[in-house]
Formats: sequence, C-alpha cells, structure tokens
Amino acid sequence: MRRTLTGIALAATAMVALSFLIPLAMLVREQARDRVTTAAEQRAAALSPVLALTTRTQEVRQAVFELDPAGRLAVRLPDGGKVGVLHADAEALDGAARDRATVALEVPEGWVYLQPVVLPADRVAVVEAFVPGEELERGVLASWGVMLLVAAGLVGGSVLVADRLGARVVRSSRSLSEAALALGSGDLEVRVEPDGPPELQEAGAAFNTMADRVVRLLALERELVADLSHRLRTPLTALFLEAERLEGTPDGRRIAVAVGALEEQLTEIITTARAPLAAAPAGAATKAGSARTSRYGGHAGCDLAEVVLERMEFWSVLAQQQGRSCERYATPRPTPVRVEEDEVAAVLDALVGNVFRHTPQGTAFGVRVERTEDRVVLTVDDAGPGVARPDRARTRGVSVGGSSGLGLDIAGRSAVEPVEIGRAPMGGARVRVAFALAGARPTDRNGPSADRRTGRRRAGGHPLPG
Repeated sequence: MRRTLTGIALAATAMVALSFLIPLAMLVREQARDRVTTAAEQRAAALSPVLALTTRTQEVRQAVFELDPAGRLAVRLPDGGKVGVLHADAEALDGAARDRATVALEVPEGWVYLQPVVLPADRVAVVEAFVPGEELERGVLASWGVMLLVAAGLVGGSVLVADRLGARVVRSSRSLSEAALALGSGDLEVRVEPDGPPELQEAGAAFNTMADRVVRLLALERELVADLSHRLRTPLTALFLEAERLEGTPDGRRIAVAVGALEEQLTEIITTARAPLAAAPAGAATKAGSARTSRYGGHAGCDLAEVVLERMEFWSVLAQQQGRSCERYATPRPTPVRVEEDEVAAVLDALVGNVFRHTPQGTAFGVRVERTEDRVVLTVDDAGPGVARPDRARTRGVSVGGSSGLGLDIAGRSAVEPVEIGRAPMGGARVRVAFALAGARPTDRNGPSADRRTGRRRAGGHPLPG
C-alpha cells in the first residue's frame, strides 16, 4: 500500500509539473528571443534619422559604429553601397526595398531584421540588424534548469509527504494484521493502539472489542466445561462405592481401574478448563505436548503399537464378557508417531467403543496396526451391520447410530488423512486411521521381534492380549 500511494503521488505530481513546465519553457524561450530581437529593432530604428540626414558612406559608418560597436548593424545604401557586413541575401534586401516593409527572417548564422528607410527623391536604404543564434538562446537553458529543479523539488516533496502518510497507514494496518494473527495463534492478551486514518482507528477499536468478547466467551465456555466435568464426580463416587463393594472380584478390579482412569481424565479437564486463559491459550491439546520431550525426532509422541497393546488389555476383558471374538494383529516394526499416548488411546477407545455400542453382543471385531513407508495405519473391523451413510458418519456432531457423533471426529483430529469408512472382510464396518511416522526412527524394542498376532507369540514376540 505504501508503495502504491507513493507511485500515485509521483504520477500525479509529475503530470501536473509537466503540464506547467512545457508551456512555461516555451514561454521562456519566446521571451528570450523577443528580448534580443526587440533590441535589434531598436538599433535599426535609431539609424533611420541618420540616413535621413546623410547617405555618405563615411558618416553612415561612423553612426553605425557608435550605435553598435559589435558590428551587428549594417546598411545597404540607395546607390548599392554597403556599410558593415550584411547577412541577408540580395533577394531579401531587394524585396524589403521594393515593398518598403520591414522583414524578419532566419539565416544560417542567426536572425536578421530588415528595415527600409525612404529617402528624398524616392530613394530607399535598407538597415539590417543581425542577432547571432547563440544570442537567441542565451539564458534559456539556465531558466529551464531552474524550472526543472523546482519541479523536481515539488515532485520529491509530494512523494515524501505521500510516503509518510502511506507509512502511517501501512504501520496501522500492519499492526492490526499482526494483532489478528497473534489472536488467532492463541495470544488472548494482544490489543492494538488505534492509529492512522479514521477508518483504521475504527477497525482497531472494533478489533479490541472483538478480542475482549472472545476472551469473555472463552472464559465462560471453559468455566461451563469445568462445571459439567465437576458434576460427573457425583456418579463417579457412586461407581467407586460399587467397586469397593465388589473388591476382590475381577469385576471389582476392572471397575476400579476404569473409574480411576475416568477420574484422572475429569481432573485434567477441570484443571485445564479453570487455568487462566493467558497461561494456556492453546488449550489442553497442546499443554501436555509442549511439556514433554520425546525420543522421536525431538517431538512428543509414542509407539502406536505399544499403546494399542496396552489399551487392548481393557477391551479384551469386555469382549470376553460379551462373547465377542477379537482378531488382532500388530506389525513387528517400530511404529513411532508424533501423537501423544492419551490421544492414541482416545482414538482406539472411540473406534472400539463404537463397535461395542452399535453392534449386538457376540459380534466379532478385529484390530490391526500396520506400517508403510511413511504411515502407521490403525484398522478396526467388525462383523456387524456396517455403516449405511459413511459420509454422514464423518460429520462432527452427526450420528448414524444414536450416539453423540464425536467418535470419528476424535479419530480424525489425530489422523494425517481423512478417516476411511468402508466394508470390512467380516461383513461389517471397516474404519482406517492413518498416522504419520515420526521423522527419527526410535530404538528397536528390547527382545526378539514380535508378530503380535491373535494371542500368539512368534519367535518370542509380544502378542496383543486376548
């Protein structure tokens, strides 16, 4: 914008300067010419009284020398005699004498003025006043130079003023743009000082008002999340009591583990939601990731197959209780991803949880972890009725089975590609989630390589529990 305003000012002032300079330069040239030609005409006219008194060559020569010592004045006498150096040709002199009219004409050396003088007995003498070419242009170039300097100063001054005004506008707009980017990046304390033209001042004030409202809305939303999470502690307490009543039984231990994990999640949600906005502008999603350092290329992350191995210990118990067979496979190769363990666990829980919620008890399902050159793919299959509208299932908040509709959205947030929903070889739904491999390969897990197939070891590997 600043360069544009400067260019506009330069073009406008340059056109205005040219519109004045061109006619003014022509006028200066004409005035310089008129000045010297008028002086020449006056010299020629001053010789006329002398010729009226005498036409003797010696007397006329004396008068010519006194009027013009530079030798630019000459006379052709009536008898054909000449005094001084004539620059006009004979035809021009004869024409002036014949027509008895003054003549001004250009000659190779400059400019001449011919003035006939009528004498007694109808005789005619012609006086010639000569002006050299350099005299016609004397002072013109200097005047043009002065005018060009004045015009350049005016143009430069206008460009400088436009540049300063443009800098003010650009500075204000850039400050507003940087503040908007900072707010979008999570800096909720950023504000702008309204500056510049009135329109930008209004925009700055509107930005500050918007930022204040965003902070209030975020604070209200986080407090609401904290309150809702806190309300869940009441039924959670009841579950704890039920687990204590069943203490010593497999069900009691399983419920106690599940309730403990749920309480940890609720505590983290409440702590994060009630933290000051300025202290954690990016939210809970980035808090944990920025606080840890990982072995995977300097980024926080985990080994996806290991997380799936650990998490399937929980789901395998539920599968046994409901009579579900579970086929499991995990690649023996390392599967480092730049995703936190809790996010991978949340993705697996969302996908497997959908199988338990939307298929009848006894429906088989399978979990696979595979690795390609740059991806780790988590696949969950089931033998249920499948998904009739895969396109609707990918929409946040829209469910095809009566749930909240957020399960696949949770999976999609951690994936590097859109979640694939299709038909599984078992006959039901297949959901595939792809994760990007970490840049640096982790150290191989201790011990022999594992095939990690359905509940079986190969060469001493680690199976997925079942």
